Amino acid sequence: SRVKSITSRCFFGKDSRSKGTSSLLSMSWCTIESDPGVFSELITEMGVKGVQVHELYSLDKESMEAVEPIHGLIFLFRWRGEKDDRSTITDYNEYLFFASQMITNACATQAILSILLNRPTIDLGEELTAFKAFTKDFTPDLKGLSISNSELLRKAHNSFARPEPFISEERRAAKEDDEVYHFISYLPVNGKLYELDGLKAGPICLGEATEENWLEVVRPVIQQRIEQYSSREIRFNLMAVTADRRERLLQEQAVIEKERNMTVGKVQARSGKLPTQAELERLAATHPEPPPIGEVAVDERSIDLLLIALAHLTARAAKIQSQIAMEQQRASMWRLENIRRRHNYVPFLVNLLRVLAERGELMPLLEQAKKKQRASRA
Repeated sequence: SRVKSITSRCFFGKDSRSKGTSSLLSMSWCTIESDPGVFSELITEMGVKGVQVHELYSLDKESMEAVEPIHGLIFLFRWRGEKDDRSTITDYNEYLFFASQMITNACATQAILSILLNRPTIDLGEELTAFKAFTKDFTPDLKGLSISNSELLRKAHNSFARPEPFISEERRAAKEDDEVYHFISYLPVNGKLYELDGLKAGPICLGEATEENWLEVVRPVIQQRIEQYSSREIRFNLMAVTADRRERLLQEQAVIEKERNMTVGKVQARSGKLPTQAELERLAATHPEPPPIGEVAVDERSIDLLLIALAHLTARAAKIQSQIAMEQQRASMWRLENIRRRHNYVPFLVNLLRVLAERGELMPLLEQAKKKQRASRA
């Protein structure tokens, strides 16, 4: 079930960290919304390249394959502070980054970092690479403190602070009786599947898993967690941290266009004439797609086979261009939504109320709204 408007408000849990320390660390970190557009821009603000976030509405294989390759999964659930007897591992510092959560409201950013800093194929950028190297031998608590003291991470996180002129973020830190949500991460490292939760003493090993099958392994784990709460809670959110789909599509487009251009040249050299778009569509619909041939010294295919190949390459080029356009539209929509999230609408609303009051329209509208409210309760 989607949790569109939930913010990542969370607190430490009951451990050895002092109340004074938690208050000090929480004061400069805002709450942010659980949203793939927010998380994708947050990752970019950290200096990471080639990574974005997708929201998953299902745990089925097809949904996950649609956004592959997946670096890791982030699961959002309502935090209840229930006892968890699962054991955590201790000897992992050489191959796994794990930080204790030391910052109120930053569990989403920490869940993202748990994936970014444990996937060697990700381009972290200069600053985050230096941060990872600097904290490599730190204890989990010191790593958590390092996150709290990182100007890069705090600035990126707080770039999504909502304008709230009446209530400061410092006074809005979550209390134990608040409705609090928490993020945890799942990812494979060194042939095993791990659950990384900054409120735990360490990583939880969930068993053997390879890069090829870890999504199959994690699926029942998440499903079990959902079923554990489903009798009293339906608000869950699952997001996949993936390679930037636009970059992958552009690479695929370049390969297709290169082969298509070579095929066009061969067709023109042999017949001097290219088929119409309608003819290409008919050929693609009535003949199976031949295997790509790439660059060869002598292309022995007949003109008919070249035309069939050209028809399918043209269809693939059109399909991938449509997918690129969809991704660009999605990115534009995310940018617009994030601009709106950051915009301060209070001056506009105050001015609107003032103008309505000057015209004598404010009180009648207020009374009308009260009548509607009373009628709805009746």
